[in-house]
Order: sequence, then structure tokens, then C-alpha cells
Amino acid sequence: MKPFDLQVNGYRGADFCSADLTPERCRAACRALAADGVDGILATVITDSIDALCSKLRRLVALRADDPEIRRMIAGFHVEGPFISAVPGFVGAHPPEHVRPADVDSMRRLLDAGSGLVRLVTLAPEHDPGLATTAFLARRGITVSAGHCDPSRDCLERAIDAGLSMVTHLGNGCPTTLPRHDNVIQRMLAVRDRLWICFIPDGAHVPFFALRNYLDLCGVDRAVMVTDCIAASGLGPGLHTFSGMTVEVDAAGVARRPGAANLAGSTVTMPQVRDNLARHLGLAPADVARLVDANPRAAIGMPAGG
Repeated sequence: MKPFDLQVNGYRGADFCSADLTPERCRAACRALAADGVDGILATVITDSIDALCSKLRRLVALRADDPEIRRMIAGFHVEGPFISAVPGFVGAHPPEHVRPADVDSMRRLLDAGSGLVRLVTLAPEHDPGLATTAFLARRGITVSAGHCDPSRDCLERAIDAGLSMVTHLGNGCPTTLPRHDNVIQRMLAVRDRLWICFIPDGAHVPFFALRNYLDLCGVDRAVMVTDCIAASGLGPGLHTFSGMTVEVDAAGVARRPGAANLAGSTVTMPQVRDNLARHLGLAPADVARLVDANPRAAIGMPAGG
């Protein structure tokens, strides 16, 4: 089993969202990921201005081109935002001042900056007018995922018809309190047979008993496990500042903006993910391998083992 992680914001002090990411920090993060048994990742950049995101993507492209270790680990990029919901709770830890509706011209700029390496885009279907950006991406073979969003059932159905094929970290990127029945989680579960459903299995983003329920509904064949780890991963408890954002990691490894209730990414590692799935959910090795290896690759159209 060679885990492939679709959502890595940073690792062991290196922030993939930083405009100042150095080759040394990036290489060290890639080496640490390899030492933890990870075969490949999508380096994730989150909501910022289009100009800033383009600059960050170009930086990652250059780092990858210049270093074989970085190139081996970073198989591509995940653009999470800025086309998400700005509503408190749904926006999560993303900077709301940079959130904007999706548009094809801006998306084209991001793809160009990524030099063909953008493999996954997370957006809010209800903020994609006419679902034009979803269709644009799907036509180009780029996986489109719904996240940090609150689409209606009708909007979600239309988004799937336009090419939406995934849900980003179900149960997160939403308010801590939701209506009992008609909420974004239930709406997404209602179309679970047509979407890849991603989870962060650290016990904090989704309690393990709830994750067990979700897996019973979705089935191992349609679920994907990601870390959504940030640069504070592996640095221990305390205050950590990356790219101008400060997070506080508690003794259990849970990261939040200081004073905020919403989580700010995770610090879980892939070895911990594998252990959690086996120990807390009782999954067999073959099912764990499917959730962290085969399914993530299939979800972005990547052949097994590369």
C-alpha cells in the first residue's frame, strides 16, 4: 500500500500555500512525507486573490521542475477556493475577503499558472453561475469537488450533471450547528452513489463513530481519506504562524484559529490515518488500502501506482 493524499496544505514546517516557500523547506517536507510512507500528494493552495494564487502555483511549478525529490512527491495541485461560500461557518478558515463567485476566465488563469498540474478544484456549486466553471473543468479532465458550500438539492443535482464528481471533507467546511434534516451533509449523502466522498479521519474533524456511520452509507468503494494537514503537522502543540495565519494546536493535535470554534486544517499524518482506520473503525488492510491509495488515485483519474 502506497498512500496518495489529495489534500496536503503543508508538512513539518513547510507551507505549500506560502509565497515564500523555499526549495529547502519544500524538499524537507517531501522527504518527511516519503519517510511516512506517502507515495504522492496534491499540494493544496487555499483561498487568496487570483493574482496571489497564480503566483503560488507558479512557485510550486518551479520548485517541482528544479528538484526530482519534490517532483516525485508532488504529483499535482489541489486548488481549494476562492470560489467557495463566504458565509461564516461554511467559509471555515479561508479568508472571506478573497472569496468570490467562480468564473471561467479566472479559472483559466489558475490552470495556466499551474502548467497543467492542477488535478483537483474545490468550489461551491451555488457560487458557480450557470455551473460554467464546473463544466469547463470537467471537460478538461480536472476533478471538481464541492466543499465549503451549501448548495440546494437541485443545485447539487445540476452540478453533478455538469461534471461535479467529489465532495471535499464531508462534515467539515460547514457550521458546527446545522438544521436537523435538510442540511448540506444530508444533501450530499443523498447523491453519494454518484460522488467520491472525502473524509479527514483524525477523530476531531469527524468523530470515529460518525465516520463509521458515513462509511456504512457510502461504502468503502466510494470513500476517500485525506489528511488536510497543514504546516504545523509534526510540530507539536502551541501557536504556529504560516503565511500570515496563526493556528493553535492543542495537546490532542487539533488545530484552530486562536479563539475560534472551527477547525483550521489538521495535523494528522498518513501513518496515523492508517492506524485510526484499523484501530477505531476495525477496517481490514485491504479496505484501508482502498481508502488511502486506490480510491484517491481513481478519483482524479490517476493510474494505480502513479
